[in-house]
Amino acid sequence: MTHERSASLRDAQSGDASSTEQQAASFRQTRHAHSLEVAEDYVELIAELIDTEGEARTVEIAQRLGVSHPTVGKTLGRLQREGLITRRPYRAVFLTEAGRELAEHARRRHQLVEDFLKAIGVSEERARIDAEGIEHHVSEETLAAFERLLQQR
Repeated sequence: MTHERSASLRDAQSGDASSTEQQAASFRQTRHAHSLEVAEDYVELIAELIDTEGEARTVEIAQRLGVSHPTVGKTLGRLQREGLITRRPYRAVFLTEAGRELAEHARRRHQLVEDFLKAIGVSEERARIDAEGIEHHVSEETLAAFERLLQQR
């Protein structure tokens, strides 16, 4: 738990209403970030499968993400409600224009983080693995700094 979160938790436990709302806002923000992270991972993978295999099937998505078929089905339902994908029973999954844009955005972030890590001496394999986690949590400001440093090379 971060120092800010633990301080927020102490304040909330003491009954301070504004602190309670701050803590709730912090947890809402974290849940939103995790939800966006999952959406980005799915649309990025779907785009990759469509680009390399010609289609993205639920079974392949589950295998590549290492999750169960029902988990993929539930997540795809959410992505469809959010307008990021389209699908029909027993058919492949397709990205909407918004889904393709999100996938490209996620792909760009991932590549930028991976390139930066390699530039500072991280091995190619480790950079690829670490970029997968970092890409979702790095700010646009930090990404811009990474990009500036890479352009100076």
